[in-house]
Amino acid sequence: MISKNKFILLVSFCLTFNIAFTQKTLDRISVKGNSFINEKNDTIVFRGYNTSDPDKLEKQNQWKKSYFKEIKKWGGNIVRFPVHPSAWTERGKENYLSLLDDGIKWATELQMHVIIDWHSIGNLKTQMYHHDRYDTTLKQTFDFWRTIAVKYGKNKTVAFYELFNEPTMYNNTLGTISWLEWKEMNEEMITIIRANGGEGIPLVAGFNWAYDLTPVKENPINATGIGYVSHPYPQKREQPWEDKWTEDWGFVKQKYPVILTEIGFSHTEDEGSHQPVINDDDTYGDAITNYCDEKEISYVIWVFDAQWAPKLFEDFETYTPSRHGKYFKKKINSYNYNKK
Repeated sequence: MISKNKFILLVSFCLTFNIAFTQKTLDRISVKGNSFINEKNDTIVFRGYNTSDPDKLEKQNQWKKSYFKEIKKWGGNIVRFPVHPSAWTERGKENYLSLLDDGIKWATELQMHVIIDWHSIGNLKTQMYHHDRYDTTLKQTFDFWRTIAVKYGKNKTVAFYELFNEPTMYNNTLGTISWLEWKEMNEEMITIIRANGGEGIPLVAGFNWAYDLTPVKENPINATGIGYVSHPYPQKREQPWEDKWTEDWGFVKQKYPVILTEIGFSHTEDEGSHQPVINDDDTYGDAITNYCDEKEISYVIWVFDAQWAPKLFEDFETYTPSRHGKYFKKKINSYNYNKK
């Protein structure tokens, strides 16, 4: 007969083993050549969705697992969290990290990787920004990435650190900054991240609201294991887009990984959008996704929300897709990784 103490030990062992056996984990994503790869050395192409700011969603009681389940239903294998400096400041570091903890946990359970994005728009050198919600300082930006590296540096779900959302001088109304100055700032952020244990992939954006990567041709970031970002919304160039995309940012994929962390298009119902209305034949959607598929470029759709534009769905009760949402829900669910 088994003793009581041995029985307790056996039950404890079985429970521990079961937890370890059933726990879901994700591969660490790394860079090899011009691709993102998993631990089995397979090339991984990401397609997914931007949340709106976790702070905004929590205030609306929408930062919850059911929201993430819906993103998964829409085919995403990655989710991007835009952290506005104003929300980070107002909520406080520890309280905001609690939001990220929950989001990362839910993403892990649903087998989606995460991009943490410092969501500012403007000129970090002059500290002039497109709106007050984007206000930050170089010190705060450095400290944010130190904090993220220490907290999530070993977390494999957190695959990417998007260093600064959309650098822009806005026709010099926000002051000037050279590529070499911007390059140095990004290299400093990468140094801080790695010195503090950050094992994820830093992502670097170019000027013109994260559209233009042409300086990379002559002066790439002096760091290995990184990726580059573009936000090629349809208004950036006139049709036909493809050759201009290659000239402005697509060429980078010849040497380095590229991920489009924001793409999307608007229609007349998208009130408040800064994107122009384009034709209802989904010309842009076909053009950008076909371009990315051909070159194995990852992309993330803006934005999984019912208010922020261009919105992907109409309301948080039914998640009824907008026209923009219908297009990308169908497209992203068509990929083979969603048919396994």
